[in-house]
Amino acid sequence: MALGQYGVSARIVEPSQTKEASSVLNKRLAVALTISGLLAGATACGAPAQTAPTSATPSPSATTAAAGWELDPAAGARRIKAAGLDILTAEGTAEHYHAHLDVLVDGKAVTVPAEIGFSFGADGQPNGISALHTHDTSGVIHIEAPTAGLKYTLGQVLSEWGVLDGKDASGAPHGGTGGWTVYVNGAKQGAPVSDVVLKAHDEVVLSYGAAPSPVPGSYNFPAGL
Repeated sequence: MALGQYGVSARIVEPSQTKEASSVLNKRLAVALTISGLLAGATACGAPAQTAPTSATPSPSATTAAAGWELDPAAGARRIKAAGLDILTAEGTAEHYHAHLDVLVDGKAVTVPAEIGFSFGADGQPNGISALHTHDTSGVIHIEAPTAGLKYTLGQVLSEWGVLDGKDASGAPHGGTGGWTVYVNGAKQGAPVSDVVLKAHDEVVLSYGAAPSPVPGSYNFPAGL
């Protein structure tokens, strides 16, 4: 300790101590930024934050937020496991691509919720993520997996979302997949709804009732996705 100009004691900090303190601060800052990124998802996948894009073929203007389609955060971890996926502590880097999902009921768009594929703690904050997830309500499905070469399906997205689980009448949010039709890049699919495999930059339309006209055949993904 040294006596300052005004009689106040001052501690002399050695350069090595300053360097060590700076290192600790940088590590804490890095952890804070990582947590912030997981919570916000604003700049996920390295893409700049921007307004949610729209389909190349405009979707119906009417959007329904009817009860039953909303996401239940408290069941996030259970639904990830039900989809046959692992709960990760960070997004995987071995496989990274995106698809887009439109859900239509009698021609009206249903909002695809943000944070599908997230688990949440008792405080309501995200504490885990699966390889298959959403960050916002644009309908963009993110596949960021720790293992390359695995297939991810529309059925897994629906399981993580917690809809079309067969508990209610057909056509309802918790009805089965009977009566639903899937189009991929504008082409009607013959495979069961749950078996449709998601591929890079696919435009997937899940429709019940009156078929959309025209069927969206592509999606304008933001730069970096």
